[in-house]
Amino acid sequence: MHIREFQTMMKNLYFTRDSARDVDGTFNWLLDEVAELGEELKGSDREATEKEFADVIAWLASLANIMGIDLEKAALAKYPHKCPKCQSSPCACTF
Repeated sequence: MHIREFQTMMKNLYFTRDSARDVDGTFNWLLDEVAELGEELKGSDREATEKEFADVIAWLASLANIMGIDLEKAALAKYPHKCPKCQSSPCACTF
């Protein structure tokens, strides 16, 4: 499954409800899920961590749907198989 297909699936499942929640409400849900992922990263339950990763990408897709953003297009435009800063693959940026 491609990112666009996943985003379409999320739109089919949740767009009406997410649109009613609006951008701010959906963004707040995304933030909550990122915080839950952060907590799971401290633990050792891989299955629970995987579920939180799934929740984060699902809420990100829902937010993008509300905003009319194609996540796959946006991601590939910014990261076209190379670092957007140094233009290398792998990244050669110094920190």
